[in-house]
Amino acid sequence: MRHPGLKLRMAIVGSILFGFYALVAAVLYAMFGGSTMVLALVLAGSVLLIGVQYKVGKWGALRSVGAQDMPEDDPRYREIHRSVERLSDEMGIDKPRLMIAEMGVPNAFAVGRKGAGVVVVSAQLIQLLDHDELEGVLAHELSHIRNRDVVTMVVGQGIATIVGLVAQFAVLFAGDNDLADLFVSMIVGNIVQFLVMLFVLAISRYREYVADSDAAEAIGRGEPLARALEKISGADHSRSRVSEEASALCIFGESRSLLSKLVSTHPPTEKRIEKLR
Repeated sequence: MRHPGLKLRMAIVGSILFGFYALVAAVLYAMFGGSTMVLALVLAGSVLLIGVQYKVGKWGALRSVGAQDMPEDDPRYREIHRSVERLSDEMGIDKPRLMIAEMGVPNAFAVGRKGAGVVVVSAQLIQLLDHDELEGVLAHELSHIRNRDVVTMVVGQGIATIVGLVAQFAVLFAGDNDLADLFVSMIVGNIVQFLVMLFVLAISRYREYVADSDAAEAIGRGEPLARALEKISGADHSRSRVSEEASALCIFGESRSLLSKLVSTHPPTEKRIEKLR
């Protein structure tokens, strides 16, 4: 079994996350007198919400960076396509669609799932990295696709949204439905959603470590990806044109303060480099 320690932690956090969802179902079941129709509507609404978030999120991330198809017949990108073909074959997934974007910074991200994945690489990343370093980054993104990380995160975000909405509704249901109750319910809903999102973000940070480890295994060693992360983190990110939505998907996302680390989608870069080495 690959990464037993990390996967155990993700399983624990994931169980807590789905425990919130089960609690919401139980609360609604009790509030509506044990109606199975309510449970069916919650399930159907959850699936619909997560499906919409997945489709809109994928489209929004690609559009936000102006991603364009990476021509396979362009001499500048042939070697990248060959590397992705080989790595995809080794990982047992279909070769994803490759796209390039002017992000203003060296970065990359993946969206989609097995059979429908997309890897976006910034032009700045291609210019900055040596080929073995770029292969490490590509392998990291392919690991996200193989492990269905984007789908997992969308499911987690969907659960957080649903739990927050139900908490808001529960406050309104218990009150007099006046303006004060509406105000309080909005505050409670946002606080509850934030607390649940802390568990979602913890899973995200664990999965970055897993993707790093998978990339090192795919290319044979961790040093190239470690060097890539050093170069990326040392670049000037003040001119970044990456939206907040796409930034959460990118290979690099840095957080300095304690609070920002708690709500970060990525673990500290220095710890990632240390583990790779």
